[in-house]
Amino acid sequence: MSDIVFVADFASEEQWVAGRSWAYPDGGPTNPGDDKLDHLTADPGHSRGGTFRATRRPDGLWDTGLLTTEESPEGFMVRTGDRLDTRVRLPFGVGAWPAIWTWRDGGNEVDVFEYHPDNPDLLELNNHVRPAGRYVHDDAVRPGGVVDLSVTFGRRDVVWRLNGRQVFADGRGVGSHWRAHLIVNLSVCAGRYHPPPEDSVDELSYAVESLVVHRAR
Repeated sequence: MSDIVFVADFASEEQWVAGRSWAYPDGGPTNPGDDKLDHLTADPGHSRGGTFRATRRPDGLWDTGLLTTEESPEGFMVRTGDRLDTRVRLPFGVGAWPAIWTWRDGGNEVDVFEYHPDNPDLLELNNHVRPAGRYVHDDAVRPGGVVDLSVTFGRRDVVWRLNGRQVFADGRGVGSHWRAHLIVNLSVCAGRYHPPPEDSVDELSYAVESLVVHRAR
């Protein structure tokens, strides 16, 4: 048995802080060392509706939407044993780098997913707490596609499911006392590992249609 302990309301300033995160150097707004063209913005049009947008700036960077529960009034954290369920609509444009992930105190990162449209059928799933990861190819994964993802943050095993089917169990887990804040964002690739946006593109986006966390009783 489990209880729902968190239902994302991206418009809520009690749940989410917009446009800054200590996962970025000095809290942001930029992170070039991670091959990102991001310039984090608190503009509600870039994140608060559940559509995470990136828009080109005159200086060559991109205003990007990011929401995190860190330093929010509620300060919600996922913890060992929780299950996160989300439905996302993947982006079309090359250079888009959507992700849902966890972060606390310089680490504690588990990537619910990362995606790059230049690898159109591939999701990247990673546990950085006890390092393990997998590239998952699936016909349901495609630019503009809607996918359901479920991740259980187990003590000895982090388990990912895609559209109800288990696609990766890492056999590593997060340990007994793990906890971390949530981050939902859209980054923009700078070109070192994945191509940047085409010169003719001025906006990128993806949508998070739902995000719910369940906790065992």
